[in-house]
Amino acid sequence: MTPTSGVRVPGPWRHGGVSANGIRLHTVECGSGPLVVLLHGFPEFWWTWRHQLVGLADAGFRAVAIDLRGYGESDKPPRGYDLWTLAGDAAGLIRALGERRAMVVGHGWGGLIGWTLTALHPRLVSALAVFGAPHPLALRRAVWRDPRGQGRATAAHTLGFQVPLRPERRLRADGAARVERILRAWSGAGWAAAPEFAEVVARNRAAMGIPGVAHCALEYYRWAARSQLRPEGPRFAAEIDRPVEQPVLQVHGADDPWLLEPTAHASVRWAGKHEYHVLANCGHFPHQEVPRATTGLLTDFGLATK
Repeated sequence: MTPTSGVRVPGPWRHGGVSANGIRLHTVECGSGPLVVLLHGFPEFWWTWRHQLVGLADAGFRAVAIDLRGYGESDKPPRGYDLWTLAGDAAGLIRALGERRAMVVGHGWGGLIGWTLTALHPRLVSALAVFGAPHPLALRRAVWRDPRGQGRATAAHTLGFQVPLRPERRLRADGAARVERILRAWSGAGWAAAPEFAEVVARNRAAMGIPGVAHCALEYYRWAARSQLRPEGPRFAAEIDRPVEQPVLQVHGADDPWLLEPTAHASVRWAGKHEYHVLANCGHFPHQEVPRATTGLLTDFGLATK
């Protein structure tokens, strides 16, 4: 058994891989039709989209979830964890899959990548759907303008990731037990008591234990913090500081303690055609916590923009 075999979860989908932006990305595909690309967040892997893969396929779409750079079976290069490069990964993926455009769906970091991709490579994106993911500039501004709200929520998690080595060891300690603590802390109370939660915890702990994943996952946060103090931060902000023309579906949990709902709502500034839903009694993982409702919203949105 290889170290990454645990992420090849069997199901009504096909595992594969493509070369994009200079790296190899693990893909999981279901259905046929217009392309929908699904980008996961932290501390997860492609399997976070299991409900949506099936739902989108049943609705007539070609749904493709991936392990992001540094996660699962995808390559884990020493660098490239900035949003410019990550958006380039997604752009290369769409081309490598043989399509000219795709609906892009992202959660958490995957949503930040989706916003960035849509701003930097607009011709590749037909529509954008984000779950638990404000626009990167909405998040950046909220951290500074709401220090007791979004600033405190962000600092409580992100600052501890900035030092070398120790955060990786803590994240992988005791079979990646911290992954369970993060999932519980960021989710709504109901999901943590659901029967499937134990499997979610087990699979994500195993995926975080793959050699190199913990370090790569933390590099996303390190770039986000350090870029604020370097010239690349203002340059990146200037590049994405314009409304996207594509339709945007934004779904956010009312009880998300990590990315707050007012921060998410502020993203309307960067969205022209904007559909916004706040789900009560839901935390940071709406696509997993209430999969039937969120998959319905996503498929309806996809059909309307098909």
